[in-house]
Amino acid sequence: MQPDQIDTFLDLCETLSFNRTAERMSVTQSTVSGRIAALERALGVMLLRRSRAGCELTTEGLRFAPHARGLRHAMTEARAAARGAGGNAMTIRLGLQNDLAANDPARWVTRMRAQLPQAAIYIEADNSAQMCRDVQTGVLDLALMFTPYPTPDLHFESLGELRYCMVAPPGVGLGAFSQITAERYVMGNLSPAFERTHAALLPHLAMPPLAAGHSTTIKGLIQALDVAGYLEEGIARDMIEAGHAEPVSGAPILTQPIHAALHFRNRHRAVWRRLIVALRDQMGTLQ
Repeated sequence: MQPDQIDTFLDLCETLSFNRTAERMSVTQSTVSGRIAALERALGVMLLRRSRAGCELTTEGLRFAPHARGLRHAMTEARAAARGAGGNAMTIRLGLQNDLAANDPARWVTRMRAQLPQAAIYIEADNSAQMCRDVQTGVLDLALMFTPYPTPDLHFESLGELRYCMVAPPGVGLGAFSQITAERYVMGNLSPAFERTHAALLPHLAMPPLAAGHSTTIKGLIQALDVAGYLEEGIARDMIEAGHAEPVSGAPILTQPIHAALHFRNRHRAVWRRLIVALRDQMGTLQ
């Protein structure tokens, strides 16, 4: 069994289409067919059954799928271990939701280093969906995100909540919540959970003409266009202290849950339990 055969089989488990998998992996359909045929010969069973609608997993394919995911994860871990981490005892590949990395990523690293001072830490900022895929495949060891996308290979733990408050540039007549209209507001589309809370508490601002998905973008729009918007409490506080913004009085505080994702097999390992506890403590300091 070759790594490309395992990757191709797992992609087919998602797409159930040889054509779609070929497009996603940037190879020809005959290459996909050849890899699956070689994998089936090595295992001595049929994994996929083709039909006009695409393909479906056989009983043997369903049984093999979790083992294939385990093999891919083990291969990724083996490659990382073989490269080494210089003089460090281990390398931790950490994924951070874009908003968590935007203002002060060092707060997360500081907590992790306190627990594992001999570890080398690699940080990647991304969205929740991609980080879930990366943890599943072993590209990331741990990810802090807004939206969990459950799969059989992933384990999620709640760490706490971030607080978001509404701010506006000073002196533009937006210092009170009653003055905020949809035309002078930028909405943050940070996650489905955030959008639901926003819609429930601010129904008149649920569909403004301006919206953005990252706090860095929202911050720039607030300053450049003299509009109001929600920012993570730490970012908002820095802007207010610097004289670049003022709080919008009467605006409700919105919260965003934070989740840690790790591979299911790591959920009880001591090193990861220590990190989860440390990161949950870090969330406590932000409340």
